[in-house]
Formats: sequence, structure tokens, C-alpha cells
Amino acid sequence: MSETDQQAVAALLGRRPSGEFEVVVRAEDGAPAVIANAPFLFDGTPMPTRYWLVDAHLREEVSRLESRGGVRQAEAAVDADRLATAHALYAAERDALIDSGHSGPRPSGGVGGTRHGVKCLHAHLAWWLTGADDPIGQWTAEQIGLHPA
Repeated sequence: MSETDQQAVAALLGRRPSGEFEVVVRAEDGAPAVIANAPFLFDGTPMPTRYWLVDAHLREEVSRLESRGGVRQAEAAVDADRLATAHALYAAERDALIDSGHSGPRPSGGVGGTRHGVKCLHAHLAWWLTGADDPIGQWTAEQIGLHPA
């Protein structure tokens, strides 16, 4: 990863990243929009959130949606079985990156570390932006007027 990306992500987060990551989605101007986190932070702490929304504009839009009850609305609008499938796929993708010999604590849950339901629209949108079939991410994108590329 380039030093430019490392500095850009640190600026977008307002701090140095706590673990390894790669930029997986970029904004139209080339700036990082979504990063993919390693399953463990530098200190060994499990990191359940594989995809992190770092684009400042999108984070703000999703925060506004959440502040208006978006989490509850999204959960009510999306089929529970599709959501459960999305959580399982997300967890499987993340867990496939963990060495089979790992014996310590592991990240758990699906999108954003959630086992059931919806916790964070940001995490769902981030994963959806990578091309994943995340019904909550799609619902979130529609609510903020974002359309797939």
C-alpha cells in the first residue's frame, strides 16, 4: 500500500489505523472510500468489521440516516433470511483470512460484528460498495440516493 493511501486513511479516520488494511473502493476523485481490514489489529485484538466506510461525505449521509431511525427502518424493510445470509457470508469471508492454527480469540458475528439484525448502516454500505449482495447496504444506498456504478 502506498504511503499516500496510508496518510489519506489516517486523515479520514482522524487517527492512525490500528491494523493492516487495503483500499478496496475509491471515490470518483481517487480518494479511499472503503477499506478492508485484517481480521486482527496490530495488538492481536480481533477485528470483526472487515469493511470500513472511510469516505467522509458518505459517512455523514449515513450518520444522518441513522439519526432518523434508519437502523430500525432498514431492519424492518429487509427480509430477515436475506440479512442472515449476508451476515453468514461476511463472516465466512473474514474468517477465511484467519490461519487455521490460530488458537486465541477470534472476530465474531457478521457485518460489523453483528450476529442478528442491524447494528451499523455504515458497515453494510461499505460492504455493498465492494459489490457484495448486502440487502441492508443496498437499502442504505437507496435511502441516500447512491446508485451502483
